[in-house]
Amino acid sequence: MSLLTTPHVKTTPLTQTINLHTHRTDRVASIILGGGEGVRLFPLTLSRCKPAIPVGGRYRLIDFSISNSLNSGYQKIFILTQFLSSSLHQHIFRTYQFDPFSGGFIELLPAEQKPHKKTWYQGTADAVRQSLECFIETPVDYFLILSGDQLYNMDFRPMLQFAHENDADLVVASHPVNAKDASRMGILKVNQDFQIKDFCEKPKTQEELDPFYLPNAEGKNYLGSMGIYLFKREVLFDLLLADSREDFGKHLIPTKVKEGGVYTYIHHGYWEDIGTIGSFYEANIALTQVNPHFNCYDETYPIYTSRSYLPGAKISNSQINHSIICEGSIVEASSISNTILGPRSVIKKGAIIRDSYVMGNEFYTPPVQIKNRPSTLSIGKDCVIEHAIIDKYVNIGDGVQLINKDRLTTYDGEHVFIRDGVIIVPRGADLPDGFII
Repeated sequence: MSLLTTPHVKTTPLTQTINLHTHRTDRVASIILGGGEGVRLFPLTLSRCKPAIPVGGRYRLIDFSISNSLNSGYQKIFILTQFLSSSLHQHIFRTYQFDPFSGGFIELLPAEQKPHKKTWYQGTADAVRQSLECFIETPVDYFLILSGDQLYNMDFRPMLQFAHENDADLVVASHPVNAKDASRMGILKVNQDFQIKDFCEKPKTQEELDPFYLPNAEGKNYLGSMGIYLFKREVLFDLLLADSREDFGKHLIPTKVKEGGVYTYIHHGYWEDIGTIGSFYEANIALTQVNPHFNCYDETYPIYTSRSYLPGAKISNSQINHSIICEGSIVEASSISNTILGPRSVIKKGAIIRDSYVMGNEFYTPPVQIKNRPSTLSIGKDCVIEHAIIDKYVNIGDGVQLINKDRLTTYDGEHVFIRDGVIIVPRGADLPDGFII
């Protein structure tokens, strides 16, 4: 049997019943790393951190990690933040409020200078280490460390059960990947008991990749680390104090693998690490398919986000195909296909939008007029927009064509950027009538 078709996850549905009396979910706390700068997602990260980027019209990227934790019964959640975190903090405060009798909480831990430590977070492990005093006071047996910038559905309870059954010090969640994806991830070598025997962070050469190759895996011949770690409490504390280096994947995980007691739990469901504009764009547009790999419509496993009090979308004289139109949108376009329109998107007559993600707005008209910012927020008449991401608070004039007529892969302009062949109109941009790229 191939290790990549393992029975411990192959038949595990999200709703599988777990013995919660044996594996108490209230004895697990989640630590979500939300401080990512997101350089490769520029210009979407010009004014926000990576986990705060809107996804799928309604959500923020961090909502998926929080929802996976809550749906697994893990209601003690810490979120570590650092870069451009204001938008993320506002979203968390507005969205996640717990019943005072539930024992659950979400606590934001922004990077801060301390008397004995005057540097910002230097890496994933350093971020957790700098907040160790908070975690030591938390009465749990396990800490689940999550990334705040991944798109996936995962029930963590089978992973906890697997940790109990193997008395694992650490369980690393992994996902079958191809050689191209393996080069940007930590990859694992495991034995028949799923114990990790070797670990390499972002292998750069074929020689580094070869020892981790697994045959008969339908093209996905490697196990890639998902950046999800389930630690025994004392193991995490001891490792952080014994090894002062900055990163889990580069430093601490390889150290612990050599000591032993490290296992992998293989996740075969949908998982996407949103690392580039190209992967972000593809993940969003894929949601418009009839049967997308990621299902936002599963009532048994909801994705939580901020509540809105908007009316339904109003659509007039438009042909819409394979698209998601969020609440509060006003659409008079002639044709919209393979597109997401976020809340309060206003599309005027004659516009044609294909294969694009329009993030929408927090208001129809800016409450305060700011110099060099648009006074109205809409996509104008007779526009043609293809293969594009339109950030929030953007106004696009009449007759604008965003079609990448020169088929550029990369471009930096005053109003528009291109990355991975995708046109991006950044937050707050105002494109004049007749603008063409």
